Amino acid sequence: MIHFKVIFKIIGFLLILEGLFMLLGIPFSIYYQSDDLFVLLFSAISVAAIGLILFLLAKGDDKELRKKEGYIVVGLGWVVLSLFGAIPFVIHGCIPSYTDAFFETMSGFTTTGASILNNIEEMPKGLLFWRSATQWMGGMGMIVLSLAILPILGIGGMQLFTAEVPGVTKDKIHPRVRETAKRLWGIYLLFTLSETLLLMIGGMTFYDAINHSFTTMATGGYSTKQASIAYYTSPFIQYVIIVFMIFAGMNFSLHYHILKGNFNAAKKDEEFKAYIGFILVTTLVLTVAISVTNIFGIERSFRDSLFQITSIVTTTGYVTADYEAWGLVAKVFFFILLFVGGSAGSTGGGIKFVRHTLLLKNSWVELKRLIHPRAVIPLRYNGHAVTPNVIANIMAFFLFYIGIAGIGTLVMSLTGMELESSLGAVATSLGNVGPAIASVGPASNFAHVSDFGKWFLSFLMLLGRLELFTILILLSPSFWKK
Repeated sequence: MIHFKVIFKIIGFLLILEGLFMLLGIPFSIYYQSDDLFVLLFSAISVAAIGLILFLLAKGDDKELRKKEGYIVVGLGWVVLSLFGAIPFVIHGCIPSYTDAFFETMSGFTTTGASILNNIEEMPKGLLFWRSATQWMGGMGMIVLSLAILPILGIGGMQLFTAEVPGVTKDKIHPRVRETAKRLWGIYLLFTLSETLLLMIGGMTFYDAINHSFTTMATGGYSTKQASIAYYTSPFIQYVIIVFMIFAGMNFSLHYHILKGNFNAAKKDEEFKAYIGFILVTTLVLTVAISVTNIFGIERSFRDSLFQITSIVTTTGYVTADYEAWGLVAKVFFFILLFVGGSAGSTGGGIKFVRHTLLLKNSWVELKRLIHPRAVIPLRYNGHAVTPNVIANIMAFFLFYIGIAGIGTLVMSLTGMELESSLGAVATSLGNVGPAIASVGPASNFAHVSDFGKWFLSFLMLLGRLELFTILILLSPSFWKK
């Protein structure tokens, strides 16, 4: 039997946190004298009040949070946060359609960065900050934040951690989940503040710097400018963002070890080496390819190549150039990058380098076993043997991922979207990237997508953010059986 009271208690707590985060936009609303002050205040109080009611209704319930409830809380949590997080945009009228507001908010919380806005600079400053805040909250995860506090309320956090981080590895930098959450958020905050300072040194205002730091560290890609980072012609600003996108796409447990002086952790980590090596090699190849026709020279070609590749691989989604203008080969190349993803344990989305690495290593091991059928050839990763269960999990993930991408493309095509755009929209939503190709490429957005298409793509964003299995488990009839 599912204990719904404990679910309502945690959902209520998350809504209280969401209401408090909405208040953070009010100082900017006051400073810039924008017309969203009372909208933010009303929305924050209303959302927090609803959360408090849910929390109090479950008061006194001492049922233990089990794994089943953990999956429900995580899956339902992202939906509820997006449903309520869209309210300020609709009340103010800057996004009058609730469908559009929900799409923008779900894209924020899942750190996808796909947008329907054609007038970003005209948005009220407080609401624009709330838009960026949804990505910062979603990057490390409201669930992970709550893990630091839930034990105080008498609720265990391991079940939420398992559902929120369902990938191949669940690196805990401390035996206690609460301590892990606190340290992860500490590192996240440290990098956010560091990037904000450097961007201000580069010439950004504090407002633009904090917004871009929020969305860089979340690998979300929301910008305060319609032209994204292309608005800023400063090489310093672009290189700072590149560095922090790379940091954000790394496993955060590696950051913890490096900050403690344990550099061997990075040297020995196969995923980290694959991640950095892939970015560098593909950047060099693309730099050579586009420098032939790029009138700006080698440095600009290198910077544009490095920025776009890092942005897509880490699933951040910022742009400084329209990569579709670089020719058909570049267009196909960037479409393929939509399926790469960042590192496990990062804020990045996508398939993740650890899965690609293990799949390739397993294929090589199987080839050697065919050549030497009597030999015992174990599959090793970071010096440890990999169990068949892990490989089976990865293969199942790939099968589901490609299958969902194929079905999703068909569904989007049936809405009237042409095939190339459907492929791009589904791939970028499932990978939580942002820009894609064709009519949803870096020079366009998702405003023209049908209402049904926006709700469907929002569902794919949620699937991708929770790495498929958390949502697929909830959709399984056997999950709901006693």
